[in-house]
Amino acid sequence: MKLLIKNMVSLRCKLIVKSELETLGLHYTILELGEVVIKENISGKKQIALKEALNKSGLELLDDRKTMLIEKIKNAIVEMIHYSDNIPKTNYSSYLSKKLNYDYTYLSNLFSEVKGTTIEQFIIAHKIERVKELLIYNELTLSKIAAVLQYSSVAHLSNQFKKITGLTPSSYKKIKHKRLIALENL
Repeated sequence: MKLLIKNMVSLRCKLIVKSELETLGLHYTILELGEVVIKENISGKKQIALKEALNKSGLELLDDRKTMLIEKIKNAIVEMIHYSDNIPKTNYSSYLSKKLNYDYTYLSNLFSEVKGTTIEQFIIAHKIERVKELLIYNELTLSKIAAVLQYSSVAHLSNQFKKITGLTPSSYKKIKHKRLIALENL
């Protein structure tokens, strides 16, 4: 039995879901971001208990088809940008369409209608968050970050970063570095 879970977008969330499943004596075959496949059928009582336990952690068991598809779109994007070593070389619309087996126009319209933002804006927001992470880790140059996240150039990345955050990547990095030094001196 496949269950979709809203807001399950990190490894921490996966651990929470795993723990709740074990507490209820449920066994799973697949546990991925936003999705879990349970070996057995769940009784109404256990499903309610799971739903309540997940809600306490900010997660939500989904049952509406449109909401489930939106979560699949979000999880595919988060997984692609934050947890994949290589972002697909194809454009995002082709990637999402192929991964979810839906026409991209349908996915795009549904996402915009339900979330009030476009898939493109959602992708950009997550790419910028990933850039912030990579800047803080200080393991990659801005050129390498641009290449990893498939920006056409460092200038394109920098312009988009400034548009979203109000800071240039180098300014952001300096501010974060100063905060870390200040914390070390406490």
